[in-house]
Order: sequence, then structure tokens, then C-alpha cells
Amino acid sequence: MVLTAHQRFELKKFIKELSSYRAAHTEFVSVYIPAGYDMFKIINHLAQEQGTASNIKSASTRNNVINALERMIQHLKLFKQTPPNGLAVFSGNILAREGKSDVKVWSIEPPVPLNTRIYKCDKNFELQLLRDVIDIKEMYGLVVMDARDASLALLKGKRIVPLLKTHSHVPGKMKAGGQSSHRFQANRDLAVKDHLKKIAEYMKEQFLTREGLKGIFVGGPGPNKYDLVEGNFITGDVKKKIIVVKDLSYTGDFGLQELVDKCQDVLAKEEIADEKNIMSKFFNLLATKPDMVTYGENQVRMAMSMGAVDVLLLSESLDDDQIDEFDNLAKKFSTEVKIISVETREGVQLKDIGKIAAILRYPVVV
Repeated sequence: MVLTAHQRFELKKFIKELSSYRAAHTEFVSVYIPAGYDMFKIINHLAQEQGTASNIKSASTRNNVINALERMIQHLKLFKQTPPNGLAVFSGNILAREGKSDVKVWSIEPPVPLNTRIYKCDKNFELQLLRDVIDIKEMYGLVVMDARDASLALLKGKRIVPLLKTHSHVPGKMKAGGQSSHRFQANRDLAVKDHLKKIAEYMKEQFLTREGLKGIFVGGPGPNKYDLVEGNFITGDVKKKIIVVKDLSYTGDFGLQELVDKCQDVLAKEEIADEKNIMSKFFNLLATKPDMVTYGENQVRMAMSMGAVDVLLLSESLDDDQIDEFDNLAKKFSTEVKIISVETREGVQLKDIGKIAAILRYPVVV
């Protein structure tokens, strides 16, 4: 699963807060409960750890660990069962001064299932598993080619990451003087085959063992893409990963973007499609019904205060405090929030018009 920008923001904010705390001794408790794991077993384990903690020599450390475990136990008793994706729970005395106590407890259900069970008592909260969740691990391979050029890239979330480009030695369609048409065509066919073999080899090198690759999209102008896919150039293992072949007008960087645009049916459940759809709706309304949208911080803030905003569009280039402020304001009016990356053309357009925009429920004068 690829996280939405909003999920990433919330998770980053959570990690940032917990990372800001540090205990004087090993008294911060971190617990990861895998999806499907029995919550009562975790509670019993924490109760046993309380008994073990009673042997800690330092009175302040002993009390802090026991209190952190108690707060965590009472918090977990609020859950009838483990959430579908599991649960990460953290507890500890966040006052660094000796002899002072303010024991807090936090929990979060990760956006992807947890597979690891962890109990850890340390000076810092154990957050690496949550940091790993933020990293986008799923991706698609992109191949754009014709008889003379080819580009390979990855689609990671919303971002096209170029891998390599190759250029063939296939001659143009006009033969050199003095060369027979048959010989010229034979030489051209051989050069095309060599080109396709090279592309197939690059596809094997770049895509076959790449972790998290969900599939490969192939596209390009002309028939050579079908020769590549349907011929005996690509190994069976790589061919199994090819999801779709698309007719394109371009190669190179424009072709890669065109291929992504033409694969929206496949990417319908991916964040890049969601961003493109909502931003396309905004710009379409801006052109056809401008009174149903607004943009710019002051204008959007005014529309928000009137309860007129249906969908709030926030650029991820805003600072965290601004996003957090608008996110909290949106909750008061049941406004849907979309955090838009700056890695798509639409996201760059949002950034250029002030980083904050809105689709309205009804026209307002702002």
C-alpha cells in the first residue's frame, strides 16, 4: 500500500512529537502489537513487566517504569480487540527533571499492517518501524520506447524517477545511395532487433529483482513496443510483470509523463490518480464556475469560517504548523482535506497559486 500525503503527514507529525522526548534513564516503554494478535496477552505481558520493574534499584526509574506500564495497561483495556492493522503504543514520564512526573500514553494504528511484536524499555521511544512505514516501497516500472530511443523509469508514489536512457544505431527509413532496398531493410531489421534486445536486458537488470515493484507499464509510438513485448526478447519472469502496453505520441520525458497519464485506469487506486482527479476538478471549476472555488490563504480561511468549504487542498510545501492549523479547522466543519504533493504538475500549479485552495459547497463572496 502507498500512503496518501495526508497519512504521511499525520504519521510524520506523530513521530516528530515522540522523537522530541528523552528520558534520563531507560524508562520509556514502546510496544508494537501485530495485526490479529490477542490484546489480552499483551496486557498480561505488561503486568508481568510491572513485577520485573519492581526490582529496579533507582526509586525514580522504578516508579516511572511502573507508572508508564500502568498507564499503558489502562489504555489498552479501552480496546475490545486489536485494530485491523495492529497497534503501536508508547508511554513514559516526559518531564526530564528528577522527581517530577507527567506520564503520558499515545497509541496509533498504522496505515499498513504491523507484522512485528516489540516490547522495549529505553531512553527514547522505539519509532523505527513507524519511520519504515513512511517510506514508499511499492512502485511501478516505466518503459517508453520506439525504434531508436528508450527510457526506463520508476513511478514511486507520484514521482517519476528516471533510471536510464538508451539510443539505438537503427538507420532512418531513407536508405543510403547505392544500397539495395533489400539489403538496407535487412540491416535496419537487425539493428532494431539489437535495440530491442538491449531494452529487454535493461528491463531485466532494473526491474526483475527490485523490491516492491508492482508491475511494468510499456508504451511508445509505433509498433516496436509490441515487438518487444510479444517477441522473444524479454525473459518470462520480466514479461509476467508487464501490466499494460499503451500507444503514445512521445518518447523521452514527455513520453514517461504521457504513459503515466494514460495508465490512470491502472493507477485509479493510487494516490497519484487521486491527486490528479481532485486538482483537475478544481481547475475545471476555476475555468467554468469560478464562484465554486477559491484560493489563497486569506480567501480560503474566510470561506472556511463560513462553513462553505467542501474540499480543502493544502500543498505539502506548507510548513507543518500551517497544515495542522487548517486540518484542525477543517474538522470543525466536516471538510475533507487533501494534502497535495509538489511532485506532479497539478501540485506545482497549486503551489504557484498560493499553496492553499478550496472547492466550495456553495458560492460565497470572499
